[in-house]
Amino acid sequence: MAATPASGGAYSCDTAAQTREWMDAIAAFLQGHRPLLEAHVVNFFKDRLWEMVDAEWMECLRREPVESLLKLPSGCVQEHWPRTLQEFVINARSLVLPREQKPPQSLIPELHVASIGTVLAQGMNSKKKHEVVIEALAGVVHAVAKSCGAKTVVDVGSGQGYLAQALSFEYQLPVVAIDASPHHASVTNARAERIKKHYAAKCVEKQQLRVPRTVTCHVLSSDTLAAITLDACKDDHVEDVTETKIFTENYPQIQEPNHSIPSSILAGLHACGDLSVNMLRVFVSCEQVKAMVSVGCCYNLLSEDCYEDTDTCPGFPMSKAAKLSGLVLGKSIRDLACQSAERWRCLTKDIALQNFDIHAFRAAFQMVLEKLFPEVSRLSPSIGRQGKALRRQRLRKVMESNMAMEKTDFHCSTLMKQNMNTDDVHSSVYEVETRPVDIHHDECQKFALLRDFTISGLGRLGCGSVEDAILLEIWKDVQPFAEYIGPFWCLRAALGPLVETYILLDRLLFLQEQGDLVEALLFPLFDPTMSPRNMAVIAWKSSANPPGA
Repeated sequence: MAATPASGGAYSCDTAAQTREWMDAIAAFLQGHRPLLEAHVVNFFKDRLWEMVDAEWMECLRREPVESLLKLPSGCVQEHWPRTLQEFVINARSLVLPREQKPPQSLIPELHVASIGTVLAQGMNSKKKHEVVIEALAGVVHAVAKSCGAKTVVDVGSGQGYLAQALSFEYQLPVVAIDASPHHASVTNARAERIKKHYAAKCVEKQQLRVPRTVTCHVLSSDTLAAITLDACKDDHVEDVTETKIFTENYPQIQEPNHSIPSSILAGLHACGDLSVNMLRVFVSCEQVKAMVSVGCCYNLLSEDCYEDTDTCPGFPMSKAAKLSGLVLGKSIRDLACQSAERWRCLTKDIALQNFDIHAFRAAFQMVLEKLFPEVSRLSPSIGRQGKALRRQRLRKVMESNMAMEKTDFHCSTLMKQNMNTDDVHSSVYEVETRPVDIHHDECQKFALLRDFTISGLGRLGCGSVEDAILLEIWKDVQPFAEYIGPFWCLRAALGPLVETYILLDRLLFLQEQGDLVEALLFPLFDPTMSPRNMAVIAWKSSANPPGA
């Protein structure tokens, strides 16, 4: 193996003992900052969350340029920051897995990467092109399969079949594409037929073209995935026609090994939640599965031992050591693991401020629920992904004409006239005279966006409306503390990469705990700015040849 194993400063994960030491250090750090980990931004104003953070830290960070705040989750500190704040940021970053992309040739020196043209890339967004084409995931899977003698690739959570089709058409590998969505299966099949025509026209000699075989099943356990994998691999799939199988959730389990089934390799490009975990368990338990290349995602959707009432094994923790540690995450903390320090660092100032505003609106909306709809508030409702909608709305407003801006000013003026008798709350909010012409346009626009957010949120929850005067009063009460949301969120985001590192090390340790039977490593396959979930778990049975051998 040519690649250098991942390490985080003073820590390494070459061996199970080293991995446990690293995980213990992360667990101790996270336990020391449990309140910050568990805090939810929707309760920022309601629970006065800024008060849980060192007052000196908050006073310092609220005066920082946005650009400095955005670099904080990446471990960047300023000399004038309080010493304890600098130590928090630096120590947190020292425990994080290095995410810088490595060339796949450093893992497999003789790696051959087929050139995938526009036909295979059709329909892919830039992120998928980066993952499948530029970073040569298909090349890595092919190389590992070849070295381990795997006859079939099982693409788990295949989506629309981008990886499966790259492996089929460029590397002539038999591929079984498993996904829960019948729609994805039909899209995969239709797309494969179009691509096959292109490749057939290119063939100088008669060539047997392979197309992925699609399997539709909602995989709820590793046993189900194992049974489907072994069933689908019974033949080496050399036919040149598409085929779809649909399995129920009660698909019969494989009771004992069937040595007539060809060997296979499991591949997963952002297999969601427990699906990535089930891949690891199937790899360990199935003799026919010789290797695995898995890039996980959606940690928030993982099942967790302390939170799930289920007969199946939870998605977290996996390793014996993690189970004994007693570290409990929960959905909110696992959701934090999805934060990307690299993407934070690349945000523009305007986009960052818009993000902070969205958090402020959501927290203010929670105050509306608390005051006017307490029964709904106690249910901790979800109102959907309104942040993206509001960001799009704001971008449209930036591009609107002066006529539209004048309409906004008129709307604010009307609001003020309507609320002239509400203890002049508008003048407190905007810190200006009560004359409409003196209203600061940006603050007026923020209230208009909050109003839109509130109307939409209440509509989604089936609640009644709220008067502008009451909403304005609530905004007046919370607005002085809105400047703390950016610093608070950046401090919390600095813990996200630690949580992800712990989850990834837990998966690696699960494989290392199998002893000499399995070899495994973590490898940063993608550019983390383009694809934040860029860490691949690559494993192979010791009885097989290692990649690059």
